[in-house]
Amino acid sequence: MRNGSYSRRREFILNFAHEQLYPKFFIPNLTPPDVTERLLQTLAREARKVLDTNKSERHIRGGMATREKYLHQHG
Repeated sequence: MRNGSYSRRREFILNFAHEQLYPKFFIPNLTPPDVTERLLQTLAREARKVLDTNKSERHIRGGMATREKYLHQHG
């Protein structure tokens, strides 16, 4: 079962690389190490965008939560 899971993940990564990474980076021959490295870089960039957005908005969410708390207690 474990080998099958590995094969499916590898196939998914390779398919993703050829559909998503190849057009972005114009790579003629992708080998699994290239795919993995570039995929991780791409995912890291996307994750960083999400984390930065969350960090920039969390003070607003905190203020809204505090407001709701006091509205329920004193409302």
